[in-house]
Formats: sequence, structure tokens, C-alpha cells
Amino acid sequence: MAERFDLTDLRLFLHVADASNITRGALRANMTLASASERIRDMEIDLGTPLLVRKRRGVELTAAGTALLHHARLVMQQLEHMRGELNDYAKGLRAQVHVRSNTMGISVFLPARLARFLSAHPNIDVDLEEGRSRDIVRAVAAGKVEIGIVAEGLEAAAELETMPVGEYRFVLVVPLRHELARCRKIPFREVLDYDLVGLRADTAWQDFLNEQATRAGKRLKLRVRLDGFDSICRVIENRIGLAIVPEPVARRWTRKLRIIPLDEVWALRHLTLCVRKLASPSPHAQKSRKIPGEISPRPKACPLTAYRFPTDCRSPRADML
Repeated sequence: MAERFDLTDLRLFLHVADASNITRGALRANMTLASASERIRDMEIDLGTPLLVRKRRGVELTAAGTALLHHARLVMQQLEHMRGELNDYAKGLRAQVHVRSNTMGISVFLPARLARFLSAHPNIDVDLEEGRSRDIVRAVAAGKVEIGIVAEGLEAAAELETMPVGEYRFVLVVPLRHELARCRKIPFREVLDYDLVGLRADTAWQDFLNEQATRAGKRLKLRVRLDGFDSICRVIENRIGLAIVPEPVARRWTRKLRIIPLDEVWALRHLTLCVRKLASPSPHAQKSRKIPGEISPRPKACPLTAYRFPTDCRSPRADML
């Protein structure tokens, strides 16, 4: 049996395995579906055993496919080590580090720090994806990504190393002339009596808010879903509903919106960076751990005392109940 695997084959197989779909895997590998299918079929012929179980809505790994996936990841990790060690000799050689973050990390915490990091390390590319914190922890533990940024409080796997990297607070934003605009703070349960503007249904943050609403015995009344927090604030400015957004975003809209702290323990959120403890990360991944500190040490949440309102936390609607 002559095995003729090359790095393109292994990268393709990794993409297909991670996506559980040949079409999406081919897209991630910048390859046509026909070419990807042929390469995987040739790999199976060379090995003399199926690597995938084809189903109507995707694929599953066979036992042989699982074994190949493990070795393919090891090969790619070793390649990253080689590229890092040769970096001083081959300045034109580029490397890629895979980072996965929850919604808040991508929306609030990472953009400026990531820009600073990329400027300082022009030979390192960062592949940044959004995901749910629990899924990110599993992906890092499985070696699918090298660095994860997740919500604090998750029970990390034993093979993961974690460190706190930042914190932020969620607040309610309302139009300047809204009946709640004079509140000093407000419980989330009272917010649920109003029409809201939120993020897309597939975001981790929207899932979190849905969960909190369920715990309060209510449902979110969403008028519209948008792609980002700044877009949400623009809609709120035009008196279409209310919204819960990160305080750093809300502060950019203080001249057009009122900011009301949420009277909830969960409103203060912490971010945690996690990496594999047992696997030696590539030199580029080690450098990428510096991303959280590229601008400053651990950021502090903006003090709520910056917002002074003249009344108690009860909303007018609560008084009417």
C-alpha cells in the first residue's frame, strides 16, 4: 500500500472533519467540491478503508478517520513549530494561529487588541471565529483551535490552562425621552416588559439572554435582530425598543441614549483565555497569548458611578402593576 498523502490532503481532511460536511470543508480549504471529494476518495483507496460515513446532512468519521484526524493535527502542529523556529531565517514565511471567541470577546474585547498584535507581528495571521463558550472549551481541548476566549465560570477540562483577561458590564440603553430614562438601575425582569432589539438568534450572547429570560419566567419580546451592538444603538436612538449592550459600546452613545445599569449579578461578565496545557503550543500561538495585553493590563469595568440619575430603580410600568 503506497500512501501518497500531502499537506493539502491533511488540511482538507481537518476542515471536513471540523465542519462534519464535505461541502463546507472544501469551501474552508478553498477547493471545489469535486476536487475535495476526489482527494478524500483517493485517501480512502490508498488506506484501503473508509474514512467517512456519508449521510444526507453531512459526514461522520469512521474509526480510521478518527485516527487520521489525530495524526493530521499532530502533523500540522509540528509544521507550526518548524515555521516558528525557521522564522528568523525566512522572514517571508507566514503562520496562522486559530483563535475562537465568544460574542463579547469579538465585539468588545478583541478588536483593538488584535489590531495592535497584528501590527507588532506582521508574519502571523489570526483566524478568528465566533462560538459559544462551552463549545470553545471543547474545541481547545480537542486541539481544533489553539486559543479560546470564553466566559468566566465554565468548568474547563483538566488539560486546559486558563487565565483571566478582562471584564465588562452589560447595561440597558433607552431613548432619551423614554419613560425609563430617569431610572438609576433596573432589574432584568422589568426590562422584559418592553419591546427589545437584539442580536441574531445564532449568537452566544442572544442565547444567554434567552436563558436569563426563561429563568425570570418570561420571554424576550424582540422587535428586530441585528448584526452588531452599534447597529442596535442606532435603532434605539430612533425610539424602536430598548436593548442590553456592553457598557463600552453604550458609552459611545451617551449623547443620544440613556444608560441604565442592570441590577443583576450576571451583568458583570469576565473573560477567560484558555489554551491546552498538555500540548506544546506553536511559537506563534505562544506569541498570540499576548493579544489580551497588547493595549493595557487587565481592563477594569467602567464605574457605574459615572452615570448619575435622579430617581430610584423602579420603572413607571412596575408602579402600575
